[in-house]
This record gives sequence, structure tokens and C-alpha cells, in this order.
Amino acid sequence: MEAENLENRQEIAARIRSLREDYEISVEEMAEATGRTPKEYVARESGFVYKCAKKFGVDVVELLTGESPRLRRYEIVRNGEGLVLERHTDFHYLHKAPHFKNRMGETFLVDVPYQPQSQHEPIHLSYHEGQEMDFVLKGHLRFRFEGDRFEEVGPGDTVYYDSGRGHGMIAIGGEDAQILAVVFDPDRREII
Repeated sequence: MEAENLENRQEIAARIRSLREDYEISVEEMAEATGRTPKEYVARESGFVYKCAKKFGVDVVELLTGESPRLRRYEIVRNGEGLVLERHTDFHYLHKAPHFKNRMGETFLVDVPYQPQSQHEPIHLSYHEGQEMDFVLKGHLRFRFEGDRFEEVGPGDTVYYDSGRGHGMIAIGGEDAQILAVVFDPDRREII
């Protein structure tokens, strides 16, 4: 499985590099678009999939699979199916609408494993443009929003926030958690 993930990351990195070269975008421009130094960008080119897709003006699924989404009316993704993504090193992401063209948001089923060591460490904060809504399906989470603001949430609870501000979460209570996360891109504001 690890070899398959490595091969996947290498293919994605190759597509990103190819698009960057095709569009004649410099490493420095991509580094700025992803919030990294040029050295960091080159070292982690495959880790900035969403920001790279935005810079190239392509759907993230095209970078991940090499195919452009084509469905326009509806998409059904069955239980346990979806496009596996590696976004956060400890979480498992399953994209639940990868083939729908011109999505106004990205929908993920996210498994958050309980990790005893994380209970006594600072919660890592992430930042990305837009807004996010997380609906807790199972388990309990400690949600951190900027600085030292913490909330504990459980099944049926929803957290909606400005994702451009620092946010992060860990599973608590000795059990894994699962959320349905919907990320809204500010460039897709035509939401009905």
C-alpha cells in the first residue's frame, strides 16, 4: 500500500511539474501561490495539490487522476467509494464528489484516528482560503480555532468556520472519529 501511495504522489508531482512548465509558471510564482519558499516548494511540489490546481486553473481531480471531471447533473458515490486523498498526514480523506464538474465545494469523508500522544501536544493548525463545514458522524473531537480557543464536539455537531484562519482537530475520548467536511472555495461564490 505504501509503495502504491508513493507511486501516486510521484504521478501527481509529475502532472503538477508538467502543468507548471506548460503554463511557463516559475518555481518562484508557484512558491508564492502555495505560501512557501522556492526551496520548500520544490521539495514538496506534490503536497500542494489544491493550491497548484487553482494556480493552473484546473480541477484538483485532474491533477490527482489525469482526468477532468465530466458529470454535470448529478453524481452518486456509493458507501466506501470515492477518491482517496492524502491531505493531512494522520487523517484519511475520501473525496465524495470527484467527478462532478464545476463543484462549488469539495466534500470529504474524513477519518480522524485517536492517537494517545496527540492528547498532550499542541493541535496543529491548518490554513486555506474559504470556509469549511465539518459535521461529526462518529466519535468526539477537540477543535482548535486560532490561538487557544478550543471546543469539544461529538456526533451530530457541526462546526462552520473561516478556514483562512488557523484551525485543527484531534480525536479524543479513546476512540477514532469521522466527519463529513465540506470546503467552500471563495472563487466559487455562485452558491444557490
